[in-house]
Amino acid sequence: MKLSNDLQSLSLHQNVYETAGTSYQNSVLLNNAAVRKRLPLKEPAEVVLPRRDTMYRIVNRAYDIFVAGVATVLLAPLFFLIAIAIKTTSSGPVMFRQERYGLNGKLFRIYKFRTMADDKGDATGIAQTVENDPRVTAIGRFLRKTSFDELPQIFNILKGEMSVVGPRPHVPGMLANGMDYEDFDHRYMMRHAVRPGLTGMAQVNGYRGETTTEESAHMRLEYDLMYIRNQSLMLDIQITATTVRKEFLGGTGY
Repeated sequence: MKLSNDLQSLSLHQNVYETAGTSYQNSVLLNNAAVRKRLPLKEPAEVVLPRRDTMYRIVNRAYDIFVAGVATVLLAPLFFLIAIAIKTTSSGPVMFRQERYGLNGKLFRIYKFRTMADDKGDATGIAQTVENDPRVTAIGRFLRKTSFDELPQIFNILKGEMSVVGPRPHVPGMLANGMDYEDFDHRYMMRHAVRPGLTGMAQVNGYRGETTTEESAHMRLEYDLMYIRNQSLMLDIQITATTVRKEFLGGTGY
């Protein structure tokens, strides 16, 4: 019932200002004003805990293996064509690897198709990709628009480093509104209480890409924490289906 009520209030669409509790503006003041002044927070940090029951963990892992395994088989021809396109249109490797935060903040190396010129990419990932980014190659622009560049992460899922659904994996030093995310919101590291996902609740609600504004950075985290509070197989299936429809078929990336 709690999950149903939360999802109804979210609608998995843009009713974002009500999802955080009172209001976006009040929440920002609570979470960030004391941090910016380097004063102790008056409110204790909210503790967000993931589901620990054995049955859900088994079902969740089985879902990850099933989706990633089927995707590996079905997408093998597409992977081959993308690899040829990348190799023949720009110099450098086909795959891009980068360290990201994983479960409990442990670092792992994420896989992506390379979408930038090999000599212009930022290995740290701190310099976020922006719309019409000149570093992105022609084939890379297509891969980002369709989110095909993220597909190699199915191998991270099979290795147990990621899940199909979860908070998107961030690089260490990720910026939020011009400051470290850890300083922007004291709850930031709580999003690493679960495995990062190929997709997530924030992404299907329009909060993917840059976190250069206060609103985008704040609401990305709010959706990540809301997912952790409401984990279920049905929620994972719903987010997966919405991702296929909006990202892979609709093409909203850049």
